[in-house]
Amino acid sequence: MPECKKLLLNREGVDGQVLDLDTAVKDGVLGGGGVGFGGGFAEKLDLKNMIQELDLSEIPSVFICPISLEPMEDPVTLCTGQTYERSNILKWFSLGHFICPTTMQELWDDNVTPNNTLQKLIHTWFSQMYFRMKKRSEDVQGTACEILDTLKSVKGQARVQSLKELRRVVTNHVIARKTVVDKGGVSLLSSLLGPYTSHAIGSEVVSILVQLELDSCSRLNLTQPAKISLMVDMLNEGSIETKINCTLLIRLLMDENDFQVEIVSSRSLLVALMRLVKDKRHPSGNIHGLNLIKSICSHEQVRSLIVSTNAVPQLVELLPSFKHECLEQALFILDELSSVPEGKLALSECSTTIPNMVRVLMRVSERCTQHALSILWSICKLSPHQCSSMAVDVGLAAKLLLVIQSGCDPSLKQQSAELLKLCSLNYSDSIFFSKCKLTRTIQ
Repeated sequence: MPECKKLLLNREGVDGQVLDLDTAVKDGVLGGGGVGFGGGFAEKLDLKNMIQELDLSEIPSVFICPISLEPMEDPVTLCTGQTYERSNILKWFSLGHFICPTTMQELWDDNVTPNNTLQKLIHTWFSQMYFRMKKRSEDVQGTACEILDTLKSVKGQARVQSLKELRRVVTNHVIARKTVVDKGGVSLLSSLLGPYTSHAIGSEVVSILVQLELDSCSRLNLTQPAKISLMVDMLNEGSIETKINCTLLIRLLMDENDFQVEIVSSRSLLVALMRLVKDKRHPSGNIHGLNLIKSICSHEQVRSLIVSTNAVPQLVELLPSFKHECLEQALFILDELSSVPEGKLALSECSTTIPNMVRVLMRVSERCTQHALSILWSICKLSPHQCSSMAVDVGLAAKLLLVIQSGCDPSLKQQSAELLKLCSLNYSDSIFFSKCKLTRTIQ
């Protein structure tokens, strides 16, 4: 194999330079750092496992098989001088191809030669990367443990600074999150939340907890009234980042099977969430507020309380300004609230409910259409004459016909047909067709 120990490196500082592989390892150009090929730690590690565990995004191009575009574990070289992963090139041959995949030259010799030098270089490079990763992990674990120990003794601003450092570590390193959980950090952090906890400490603790895997016992501990009360206070007065983290943590706690809905049956919490939903200066918080309200209103016993906070007209007014994801969540909430008498009444008394619902039909998604139809049906049944007349005036009939003629779910078509029939009860056929401005063909 000519020039088998030479390769072209395309890395910063060595672009276009032809290097000897042994020299590349010795000088550390590819991360060899002076580790030799024989008898060292490099040969004690499984290359395949290292590749999978490292999952590196940047790998020297000479290590990549031109066929699979994956790192080579068993490189072999053809008579053309091109190198491939053994299994890939043998599969290429089995398909009846006897040309070089890279150069498209016809092969005068179909034997493959193991490229031992490149294989050892690949193994050495990945071994170096693997040990560096392990070393970083050990350093991160040590840092996390040190911070947890520090938190047990410090107070005031020193505690805030330690929490900020811990948040930085767990945000950047998965292994740090696992370390905090394994070393009892969740219990320690939870103990810092209470009636006398400052928002500076509370916001840091919550920002860490939302990134951790919390078991049932930890979640139960965090649902103590004093801890929830602190989160509600921070939802009302904290920064946008703190507000979002509080919604994420409360939603996480609500996923617990034994969650008591009374914990979130708080007017102060619901008012804070609606402020977050309406906040135009920080639109990133809108969806988080809606997501938590959605989780809360899935509990029927809380729906009347949500209605009493004036949430219905506020959400209805916001519908035209919402983007797809927020719109879908808001419609889900209004649909749920329409299942209680107070919710139906609030929707029927809001002058923009019917126009906004009609506008949504067949414009965003089938799910949005489903929720809008359900809401329209609820209020039209509540006050057939008044609501049906208004709905017809704003073009509901034409939209309902679009739904009926579309390829959407049959249940939506059936509901549209029933709603169309309900709207027509107050008119003769000719007047109804006239008010709907339907063509003779549609009539």
